Amino acid sequence: MTDVQPAELAEAILAGARRLGQTLPAGEAERLARLLLLLEKWSRAYNLTAIRDPRMMVVEHVLDALAIRPSLEGERIADVGTGAGLPGLILAVTEPSRHFTLLDASAKKLRFVRQAIAELGLRNVDVVHARVEDYAPDPGFDTVVCRAFAPLPRFVESSGHLISGDGKLLAQKGLSPDDELAALPPGWAAAVEPLTVPDLAKTRHVVSVRRTEKPA
Repeated sequence: MTDVQPAELAEAILAGARRLGQTLPAGEAERLARLLLLLEKWSRAYNLTAIRDPRMMVVEHVLDALAIRPSLEGERIADVGTGAGLPGLILAVTEPSRHFTLLDASAKKLRFVRQAIAELGLRNVDVVHARVEDYAPDPGFDTVVCRAFAPLPRFVESSGHLISGDGKLLAQKGLSPDDELAALPPGWAAAVEPLTVPDLAKTRHVVSVRRTEKPA
């Protein structure tokens, strides 16, 4: 069981956000700290994340999610393959004016997500238990995010139908996925941007994928 205090985590989150050039209200940092402690507690029984130290979760989960925050577009955001709500819950806390739909096929992980939503009092999040291929909302989303969900070609094939109009798919990646980019289906184009996540000793990129032609 961790002995870290919420105030310590909140301060680390605020400091990391500042290094990303972002300002968080104190209440948002405290909510994120509560989320990490809840995730740590549930992971002891349900193995939701391989990272068990909430101090490391600040870097690996919170700051990693905040790094893609400037890439979000529009008001309707989906997080597919959300797992334990990453990055969707973190983005929902920090973007209260946007609406987030968190989708996963694992009922076990979504039990945690629903509990976190209730405990944090989030009103801008919906949870969907479904395979992404079987989910077809109307209207679609402005941005569809994934983190470690699938290679880019698979992400496009499974989730492309979720975006509306000029919306985009947004994938968090480690190294620049050159082989995946070369295998994108016809009618799609990608832009890759390197990210610097404070105190994360890993290479990170964000890939934005858009249609180059309207679907038939």
